[in-house]
Amino acid sequence: MKKNKSILYIIAIVAGLIIVNAISGSVYQRFDLTKDHRYTLSDVSKDLISDLDSPLIIDVFLEGDFPSEFRLLQTEVKQIIDEFQLETNQIFVNYIDPIEDETTRQQYIEQLTNAGLEPYINTDNSTGKVTQDIIFPWAFASYKDQTIKIPLLKKSITQGLPEQINNSVQSLEYAFADGFSKLVNAKAKKIAILKGNGELDDLYIADFLQTIKPYYNLGQFTLDSVATNPQGTLDKLIEYDLIIAAKPSIPFTENEKLVLDQYTMNGGKSLWLTESVIMDQDSLKNASGSGVSIMRDLQLNDFFFKYGVRVNPTLVKDLYSAPIMLAIGEGSQAQMQPIQWQYSPLAASNPNHSITKNLNLVKFDFASPIDTLKNGIKKSILLQSSPKSKLEGAPTTISLANVTSPTDEASYNLGSQNLAVLLEGEFSSVYDQRVLPFKVKNFKSKSPETKMIVISDGDLIKNDVIRNRPQELGFDQLTGKSFGNKEFLLNSVNYLLDDSGLINIRSKEINVAFLDVEKIKESKSTWQFINIALPLILLALFGFVFNYLRKRKYAS
Repeated sequence: MKKNKSILYIIAIVAGLIIVNAISGSVYQRFDLTKDHRYTLSDVSKDLISDLDSPLIIDVFLEGDFPSEFRLLQTEVKQIIDEFQLETNQIFVNYIDPIEDETTRQQYIEQLTNAGLEPYINTDNSTGKVTQDIIFPWAFASYKDQTIKIPLLKKSITQGLPEQINNSVQSLEYAFADGFSKLVNAKAKKIAILKGNGELDDLYIADFLQTIKPYYNLGQFTLDSVATNPQGTLDKLIEYDLIIAAKPSIPFTENEKLVLDQYTMNGGKSLWLTESVIMDQDSLKNASGSGVSIMRDLQLNDFFFKYGVRVNPTLVKDLYSAPIMLAIGEGSQAQMQPIQWQYSPLAASNPNHSITKNLNLVKFDFASPIDTLKNGIKKSILLQSSPKSKLEGAPTTISLANVTSPTDEASYNLGSQNLAVLLEGEFSSVYDQRVLPFKVKNFKSKSPETKMIVISDGDLIKNDVIRNRPQELGFDQLTGKSFGNKEFLLNSVNYLLDDSGLINIRSKEINVAFLDVEKIKESKSTWQFINIALPLILLALFGFVFNYLRKRKYAS
């Protein structure tokens, strides 16, 4: 009887295991138990790939034998791609080591570099011997007849490699989702690039236009027609979702301002890169190396004042600033050297806003401070100068010769100055209770919920031009430093047009723990002893005690 019960018990266990195995094979469920939910894709990411009707191919070049920091990034890249692949069977991935084969290494490096994939040169001297590794933290994504590049490393001029890797890990889902969005989403919203008031030529904003072109429909919009057909101009402008004014230099007429005001009253979004002082580095490229800053009146003071901000006609000087390359020395002994240039503040971003979270420093050039005024509009400071700032009035003479003069650091005591402000809410018309410069059909004195960003430096959007070719926005050709100008402007446009899904992915917090390199060096011998010598000592001690007890037992 007991034997039969045992057999039945064994059969029940086997049958149970078979049933559990069958169920587990047909039902698949994963649980993200990490505190920061790093392995849980957002709904935005899932929606992007939910309707793929063709294979989406990802080529990842972050492959090979890397330092520990890059091995972490490598692991996280594979993990996030796995998460995307679990959502659809249309994503395929190739992991490629471009420098594995010595015979094709140089050819691969040149091809990837020419395609815009800038390599990362990692220098390691932790062992006392200096070594350099070429790493390509990039990926290509291809869908149907389109291919885009995806950056896997967020570079920063102020952070060490561990911090850069940490920010990169946090941004991986955004990097891939952003790339997929360019490939699968049709462009729907329209952006008007304002012309007619001395704005920057297209050549000087070409890199930024190329950056937003995959997302939106772009068109030039000239306000010249306001003089002859103001209502018609307004009707056409309202068809656009966003206007961008890139460093206007010619004052706006009342008719033009009314058109812009009513555009806002109809819910239009706007991005203003405006200046209250005339001065830029090109003005200093003369025999004397000097120029005079003068006030610029675009007739927009009442315009912005009504909306809740004021761009003051002064210049911000900041001890925490970008360098300028100058020839130091005389004659043949002169050498180009980077010298701190207080007129180019490196603006700190607001870490609590999705536009500027995890953003690299943004470089300004002859920026003015922005005051915020009390009204019913919500105002968010996006970018500020450092606390070590001062103001300089206009007019004043600015000379490159003063760069090497001693700096009175005590005078830089006015605190952080606002350089970029986001306005959100229901705006009141500038022309409410005023005589209108022309009759407007369906005049509106109050807007629905809308948004506006005011930036006090038009050069923030300006890319360098070399041999009539636009260069990358935010990259300083002379110093080799990269800044966050392009990413900031792209995030601003995304936010203004309510493409907040991808931006919210950027604000995902992932905490990555790194070993302290200095502590590793200090306690290297101790941990080597603990991990190598101590186990051998304990093993020897165990053997000695065991043999002693054994001899004692059998000796008696």
